[in-house]
Amino acid sequence: MSSTADPAPEPGTARTGRVTSARRFARFALAVSVVGILLQLVLNTYYLSVGHAPAPHDLPVGIVGAPGQRQALTARLEEGGAFAVTAYASRQRLTDAIRGKEVYGGVDLTAERPTLYLASAAGPAAANLLRTTFTTATAEQTGEQVQALVDRGQAVPAATVAALTAPPAVSDVVPLPAADRNGAALGFLVQALALGGTIASTGLGRLIPLTPRSYRRGLGHVATLLVYALGSAAVVLWTMSWFDIGAGADRGRLLAEFTLISLAITASTAGAVALVGPAGAILGLGYFTVGTVISGAGILPEFLPGPARAIGQALPPGAGTSAVRDSLYFPAADTGGPLLVLGLYAGIGCLVVLVTNTLPNRSRNHSEVDLHLVERLEGPSLTPAGAAGAR
Repeated sequence: MSSTADPAPEPGTARTGRVTSARRFARFALAVSVVGILLQLVLNTYYLSVGHAPAPHDLPVGIVGAPGQRQALTARLEEGGAFAVTAYASRQRLTDAIRGKEVYGGVDLTAERPTLYLASAAGPAAANLLRTTFTTATAEQTGEQVQALVDRGQAVPAATVAALTAPPAVSDVVPLPAADRNGAALGFLVQALALGGTIASTGLGRLIPLTPRSYRRGLGHVATLLVYALGSAAVVLWTMSWFDIGAGADRGRLLAEFTLISLAITASTAGAVALVGPAGAILGLGYFTVGTVISGAGILPEFLPGPARAIGQALPPGAGTSAVRDSLYFPAADTGGPLLVLGLYAGIGCLVVLVTNTLPNRSRNHSEVDLHLVERLEGPSLTPAGAAGAR
């Protein structure tokens, strides 16, 4: 019996297949490279536009002094919109305002020697700027007073000149602790919360659909988010204790705030994943890549451009940074606004997760676990309806 041999492949067929595969790979590699380069271009532009040269915008400061003294110094400070000046009746009122974070600092002109009061815990950049600005402004004002005496032909004793030209004394009302000399710890903590929360909520969003939709699944999803938020907050406080960060702060208040920050990030991201699928994780990635930069942790809100400042404080990283900084260093400050923002993200996110997990899915009433099992036993082409009939 004769056998028919398979026809030999035409010359170049196998080679043609390899070339086609190589071309596909090249197109895919090119697309990935272009997307990466474009993303880098966007992020570089964003980061540099926000932080390449931070400058104050209406930074709140205070002045104590006679009307004539205040008027001259206020004009200098508010020129160009860098500062927003508030007058206080006494040194005590000024320092109380600093502790309540109504102002970042101020100067008392009523004393024989002007005294600058500031709060380095509010941000080293603001404290350094206040030192430089007030020293320069008072020196210029004093120089004008000395020159006025000279112009009138009055002799100015050397002791008077020395007293007038001496730099103002500086008092740090709310200093940074020695364990966090540059004030960077808060920014690192918020970044870790944002990244960890994004990963956890995205992973949970892929795990939960492996069970049938029901109110129990919704409650379980929300309960898991709550447990994770509490656990992540406890880890934050634990690691802070290793480095003596926040040693004198209210630990219960910090635990509640870090829990709320974590829940705001995870619940809102999980809600986005529940609504649009895996692409919803972009929201959490945005918290990490975009939100942390304008959160006020590294660059104070008053040093950011107006839109960036508003957006930053409207996102969980920014609201969380403000709330935690006040709890650490300014317990008398009002944290109602930041906590409201965090509560809205957490509450709306949990509600979306609860509703989307409870409502039945008309296109797939069976759990993915059941469908995968049926596909293995009877073939991948079996539809959910056919699987139900087979059962």
